[in-house]
Amino acid sequence: MKVIKCTKYGSPDVLRITEIEKPVPQQDEVLFKIHAASVTAADMMMRKGSPYIGRLFIGLKKPKHDIVGTGFAGEVEAVGKNVTQFKIGDDVFGESIFSQGTNAEYVCVAEDGVLAKKPDNMSYEEACPACDGALTSLNFIRDVAKAKKGQSILIVGASGSLGTAAVQISKHFELDITAVCSGANAKWVKALGAGEVIDYLQTDFTHESASREIRTYDIIYDTLGKHSFSICKNNLKETGIYMSPVFSIGNLFQMLLTSNIGKKKAKFSATGMRPVAELREMLNELTSLYEADIVKSVIDKKYSLDHTVDAHHYVETGHKKGNVVITF
Repeated sequence: MKVIKCTKYGSPDVLRITEIEKPVPQQDEVLFKIHAASVTAADMMMRKGSPYIGRLFIGLKKPKHDIVGTGFAGEVEAVGKNVTQFKIGDDVFGESIFSQGTNAEYVCVAEDGVLAKKPDNMSYEEACPACDGALTSLNFIRDVAKAKKGQSILIVGASGSLGTAAVQISKHFELDITAVCSGANAKWVKALGAGEVIDYLQTDFTHESASREIRTYDIIYDTLGKHSFSICKNNLKETGIYMSPVFSIGNLFQMLLTSNIGKKKAKFSATGMRPVAELREMLNELTSLYEADIVKSVIDKKYSLDHTVDAHHYVETGHKKGNVVITF
């Protein structure tokens, strides 16, 4: 089978398409024929081995698992003898964490892994990135922020994978949503549920201007990690929360500091590091939102497996709109 391998850290050009043997499921595993796989900002960090502290988990000098990708959607082709939850022919989506990557034609995942039956109203392409943007944003809004109806939220990077999901999830939680993205994306981000859109090319939300006084929010969700708690502190209400899924030493320090001092808090969470049982519970909740058309995946570009390098180059521009996927 064809796979995309990364045997050393570096630019997208370190990726290589390779032929390997198709895996055989162990007694508690499911073999999936992959129809679509995600290409995410997290994949960029794992390919580069950045930040360096992440190499404690993915490999110090080179990747421990050299096939790239985590999110996927596909069809069950075979099951181990102890598998009872899935059968051949089932359409399933989920992710493979710290194991064989999903930029491949086939993948084996443990039956009790981060998996769910694909809703009938979703395509494979729409389902495969769910465990990146949507699952992460659900974790931050529901569990990290513990958002309550009527609270105000500022979503930085609202047109990206995490941002488009966050806008829709925030609408579901009945939050007052302000989105930060380019003016070119404002119309369709509003259509997702944002009440107001700030064009970051025209306005720096962290500073007052002659035309716009500085606003404060209950929650600032910086999906891109472009700012910091200290920069956004004045934009938070008295008990406001700044949160970002992008790890930095500065934000870690602020998180530790604000955990004991002050009412305004800095929060970080590595969603993928939560226990698998918790991730699966969240994925089931997310699936119900997809089934009810409350949340929909936004797909920007599709690439073939042979053009995965191009997909990585595009995601690294930082200007994708929603999700980028590999199709088979």
